[in-house]
Amino acid sequence: MALTDGLTVTQLIARTSLSKSGLNVDIAMGTSLTDQFREQLHRWIDANQRKRFILLFKASRDGCSAQTFHTLCNNKGPTITVLYNTNGSVYGGYTSASWHSNNTYTTDDKAFLFRLRHNGTCQPQKFSKLPSTDSGIYGHSNYGPTFGGNNGHDLRTFTGAVNKSGNVLPLNGTTNFGSYYDMQGQSCSSVMNGHMQVLDLEVYSVEGNLQEYVSKLKMLQRPWVRNIEWNPRQKNKSQTSSLSRNPTAMTFSTGGRMWLRFVSLIYFCVQFLKELKESIETYKPLPGLGLQQTRILMVGQVGSGKSSFFNTINSIFRGHISGQANAGSAEHSLTTTYRMYQIRDGYAGRPLNFRLCDTRGLEEDQGLDDHEICYLLDGHVPDRFQFNPAVPLSPEVMGFVKGPGLGDRIHCVAFVVDSSTVDVISEKVLERIKNMQTKMNQRSIPQVVLLTKIDRICELVTDEISDVFVSPTVKECVDRVAMVMGLPRSHILPVKNYECEVELDQDVNILSLLCLRQVLHFSDDYLYNQLDQIEAEKIAQTQMKE
Repeated sequence: MALTDGLTVTQLIARTSLSKSGLNVDIAMGTSLTDQFREQLHRWIDANQRKRFILLFKASRDGCSAQTFHTLCNNKGPTITVLYNTNGSVYGGYTSASWHSNNTYTTDDKAFLFRLRHNGTCQPQKFSKLPSTDSGIYGHSNYGPTFGGNNGHDLRTFTGAVNKSGNVLPLNGTTNFGSYYDMQGQSCSSVMNGHMQVLDLEVYSVEGNLQEYVSKLKMLQRPWVRNIEWNPRQKNKSQTSSLSRNPTAMTFSTGGRMWLRFVSLIYFCVQFLKELKESIETYKPLPGLGLQQTRILMVGQVGSGKSSFFNTINSIFRGHISGQANAGSAEHSLTTTYRMYQIRDGYAGRPLNFRLCDTRGLEEDQGLDDHEICYLLDGHVPDRFQFNPAVPLSPEVMGFVKGPGLGDRIHCVAFVVDSSTVDVISEKVLERIKNMQTKMNQRSIPQVVLLTKIDRICELVTDEISDVFVSPTVKECVDRVAMVMGLPRSHILPVKNYECEVELDQDVNILSLLCLRQVLHFSDDYLYNQLDQIEAEKIAQTQMKE
């Protein structure tokens, strides 16, 4: 079935997401626009109807060339061009006309330039086109997005092709602010810091509100993970009817079926969370091996959310937001000490039967090396070991465990990957991960991926974490990571860590515990293999004696 914009049902859903407001059908994966920026642009473009932004062109992804820009953006209708410079300023322009390569000017009275942020500070300002001028944009086959007329281009973003210098795009465009747009006293310096050194340039199409289409289509989609019935909207009617027999619930139903359904969904989520917590609280490693605790090693890039995942799990069982592990953003890893964190059941409660092991973050030229990862996997590294780049880890280092047993080894490895940066993971880091996977496969250690920050790639999930398994954007990211890592999709586990929250959230708890439960299952798979090997050796010894 094709819709008005020529997309199939699946394509339409894959390119859109729906906010709680019921009006904001928004941005595809890979965007740099914040929610605050989008809200401001919505108000400037049409205060009465929110639009759908679809990313057409991203210079860091598609290459910064005029040919590519026109191939991806010509004849797409209204668009927004956004530039992000090296000083933390964000600016650009909007046109209601289509881009083209006709080397001609186009009249557009609705066009405007804008500034969203200057030097890292939010300073939104709209610069409308001067009433006395005609041309709004210029379509030239060898130019990037260009605003202004034949008496001077207010903003020509670039000419020809621009190559990156490190992480910077040194655009070769020009500015002549005030020629066709009313800059209200602002200048090149106060808008773009007087230069065109940018981190990225994006062009979004601006489409009409497709709320009804998307809401209907979204509800028709089955979860891409089978047997997950967490999303309350996917629950069958039997739960509602069974709850209706509960007198307590019926006291809330005087407002009609909506109240009954609301109470039913709350009841289901509370019960589901309770069952998940109990399954993890009562978890024990496979009997017959003499293990007290399963050990899970978390490995990931700096800032991917390793330590934050521990803090999230710890918060759930503590009953409040916890920051026990050092977490945050920094140029280099905040974790310098190997920690085998325990999770306690409640305040000062007993330790649960697993440990989350946190180590240095992966970097291109720093972090864990091949020898260190082998020592970690084999159980040679003690808790609270302080990594020292000047002194490589070796058997001669103080504290080195020289005779580790099965209980000292790592039983499952969780690679922690930031979903919002999947497309820009460097080749060096990927190579290091692949080398580590080789070491893990040699030891038959199961591997999973904790796909963090999923709320940043899909606004549907930002507004409703429980929609994670019906989000086409998250599914697309899971598929991509599974292919890159060489792992089955069932080993890629989306998760949302606690970052800016000050209170626990039921849906965050549920998703985190779903991931942890699956990781524990994979840990048991490793232990089953060890048990099989022990039993096989016993049988072989018995046969030799006979």
